[in-house]
Amino acid sequence: MKCFHDFLAGWIGGASSVIVGHPLDTVKTRLQAGKGYKNTLHCVVQIYRTETVAGFFKGLSFPLASITVYNSVVFGFFSNSQRVISKVRYGDARHPCSMLDLTVASMSTGLMSVVLGAPVDLVKIRLQMQTLPMLAENLNLAGTSNIAVRSVSLQGQPTYRGPIHCINSILRTEGIQGLYRGAGAMVLRDVPGYTLYFLPYTLFRRWLSPEGNSSHLCSIWLAGGLAGSISWVTATPADVVKSRLQADTLHSRKYNGILHCIVQSYKTEGIHVFFRGASVNAIRGFPMSATMFLGYELSLQFFRGF
Repeated sequence: MKCFHDFLAGWIGGASSVIVGHPLDTVKTRLQAGKGYKNTLHCVVQIYRTETVAGFFKGLSFPLASITVYNSVVFGFFSNSQRVISKVRYGDARHPCSMLDLTVASMSTGLMSVVLGAPVDLVKIRLQMQTLPMLAENLNLAGTSNIAVRSVSLQGQPTYRGPIHCINSILRTEGIQGLYRGAGAMVLRDVPGYTLYFLPYTLFRRWLSPEGNSSHLCSIWLAGGLAGSISWVTATPADVVKSRLQADTLHSRKYNGILHCIVQSYKTEGIHVFFRGASVNAIRGFPMSATMFLGYELSLQFFRGF
């Protein structure tokens, strides 16, 4: 029954974090994969001016439906990995995990997460990047002709009508491998990223919990927020590469792979490009992760109270 509780608590925490973090996630994606934004504030103002408040929630329905399931699997897998490791190493699934055990469980979770997360992230990013001026600019930068621009945004219509249409379009034009474009960069982001997510959370919980009270709400909230900021800031370079690869459509293909994306980005924009969106990641990572862990821990306490 504990296994089921972990998955369900992860689903609840995931839904909460998506709603809290999606507006800043849109800003982060535009900064990393789009063109024409001077800084974070300029990006926020431009989105509001051209698309109103609704622009910040573009593509929300798909992550709300999918990332909740994704987080459910991630947290369920991480918790059950700890039990399996404890059972194998100590003969008791309830034995506390060491830092090494937690590192192995975190890295395994990061690797597993790509299987579900890559298609979800790709569709979310394609929908978030649907602004006609940006699309035309990206296509021109890619060296495509005006005919190509008109073919993508004919009569001012968006390329994708929604998440289902986006998935069908990608499968039709790029095949199943199209849904996993950027998966390699996602592995580089998520394996160390989840290690720097769960380990700091565990350590901060121990340091911040008053008199060993690990269920203290403030310690959960603060530990989760700090862990999220650390994880997202350190993952920013790989996240930039992933976002650019996933925003790359078949009509405006600019990058042949991870290495080509890194080299081209560095040549045209310099080393600072790999830290584009780092401030947004730090700000966004705190409330998202604080909400995620608080929702997860409170849900577990509720379920296990029966």
